[in-house]
Amino acid sequence: MTVLVRRAGAEFVGTAFLVMAVVGSGVMASRLSPNDVGLQLLQNSLATGAALMALIVALQPVSASFNPVVTLVERALGMIDTKAALALIAAQFLGGLAGTVLANLMFDVGPVTFSSHERSGTGLWLGEVIATAGLLLVVFGTVRSGRADRVAFAVGGYITAAYWFTSSTSFANPAVTVARTITDTFAGIAPASAPGFILAQLLGGAAGFVLVRFLYPMLVPATANSAAEAANRKVLS
Repeated sequence: MTVLVRRAGAEFVGTAFLVMAVVGSGVMASRLSPNDVGLQLLQNSLATGAALMALIVALQPVSASFNPVVTLVERALGMIDTKAALALIAAQFLGGLAGTVLANLMFDVGPVTFSSHERSGTGLWLGEVIATAGLLLVVFGTVRSGRADRVAFAVGGYITAAYWFTSSTSFANPAVTVARTITDTFAGIAPASAPGFILAQLLGGAAGFVLVRFLYPMLVPATANSAAEAANRKVLS
């Protein structure tokens, strides 16, 4: 089994479990607290942040981006090549869809139920730009400053908080956005609303890339070694 296959497998599994956490905890929250949307969001955000933290800790030695925008920035920074980027992004999208189907099946809502939850508007799109730019700053700021072993905790904490301080509740991930179109539950997004969110995420990714290069133009020497050892596969620029 090649290293790239293992990495793609880790991205598939990790993104699937991440989406199961998002969708599954959303369904559970809406059933346990049907009359309190604020409590539903709290339950959903805590479950998502905790699951993301655990998944990164477990899969970081193989591959743990779980996000096409993060992978694109890794490519732009020279951390991976184009072939690897395409394979990982494909695995992320497929894993996200699989995660939604499994979450739907667990809660008996049908394997594919297209969402009717429309999410659109300038404020929500701006929220996605900010959420995605901030996520990239947290991910690559942590790695490029020599603290790759703390990425899981930084990202889990950021996503939990961003659920609350962004108007969009911080999707910040094209693969997760597409996956959430096929569940008509608390976490869903209408298919017609997804393109606007994804465009905003790509813009946020570009802004995040600029911030990272501005604030961290050079890798701390220890970062290159620790990141390579932790991931067991990256070539850092």
